[in-house]
Amino acid sequence: QVQLVESGGGLVQAGGSLRLSCAASGSVFSIVAMGWYRQAPGKQRELIATITSSGITNYAVAVKGRFTISSVNAKNTVTLQMNSLKPEDTAAYYCNARSSSREYWGQGTQVTVSS
Repeated sequence: QVQLVESGGGLVQAGGSLRLSCAASGSVFSIVAMGWYRQAPGKQRELIATITSSGITNYAVAVKGRFTISSVNAKNTVTLQMNSLKPEDTAAYYCNARSSSREYWGQGTQVTVSS
């Protein structure tokens, strides 16, 4: 089992920045990749960014160049630096971790970008 706890959401004006963190605990040795998803009201959950255990990253087109995902393996933490935020980035953001056999989700943290 892996437990994920997110932090760092909040309210920010358009053009501002926020940094989300996700701390993993439990069977972290089984994790092969971690990532961030978001879900806006009335919309499906969408992939934002992922990072593998070897450091390979992948981004959604909507956030490429503005968001940066990174990991601090010694601390079992993944961060998402979000710059140049737009009102359309408003959503609940969820941390995700994947092992070879299953995936885990955090409880979510709200990000609200005002215009």
